[in-house]
Parts: sequence; C-alpha cells; structure tokens
Amino acid sequence: MIELVYKLLTEADARAAEAPGVILTALDGADGFVHLSTLEQAGETARLHFSNKGSVELLEFAAATLGDLRWEPSRNGALFPHLYGPLRLAGATRRWTLEVSPDGAPVLPPDLLP
Repeated sequence: MIELVYKLLTEADARAAEAPGVILTALDGADGFVHLSTLEQAGETARLHFSNKGSVELLEFAAATLGDLRWEPSRNGALFPHLYGPLRLAGATRRWTLEVSPDGAPVLPPDLLP
C-alpha cells in the first residue's frame, strides 16, 4: 500500500493556498477532486504539467490521513491518487521548492530519488 502521496503546485497556487490553508488549483476545482501523485509518478507529472511554469513546490502527505482518497486510472491507465475532499496545507509532512533542469522541467529533490 502506498503510504505517501505528493502534490505539485505552481508558486501562485502555493501562495493562494496560504490564507485559507486549503490547496485547490483551478484544475482540481474543474475536475472535482485534488490531483495527487505517488513518488514514482511525481517526476513525470512535474515534467509534463509544470515545465517552464517558474517556481514549483512539491508537498508530501501521509495517504492515511487524507480522507476520501481514491485510486483512479489516469495517464496511460496508471492508477493515480485523487482526493475527494479538502487538502489541508497543514497536513503536509514535508515541502520542497524544486530545482529546474536546463530544459525547464522541475526536478525532484535528491533525498526522494532512489
């Protein structure tokens, strides 16, 4: 069972979450759930959806604490964690501002890489 899940945020989305304490991006609101990734999925998610977006943050959450977390097919049929309920900023167990590669893709922190 996956114990940790991750949320990627642009700097603007991270700032927007500060005051209410709840993370909800425009995509999450439109889709009706909060998009999350496993560690194995986070790098590709960062590359595909956050390249050349400026500063990107990665937040880590304990899956067991999130509530209505469902594993649903997404990119290439892989099961991704989707949260049907609020994602509270205070629930993050760790948080990083990602480095950016020369091609503009955010890079996962070295302490998360195998």
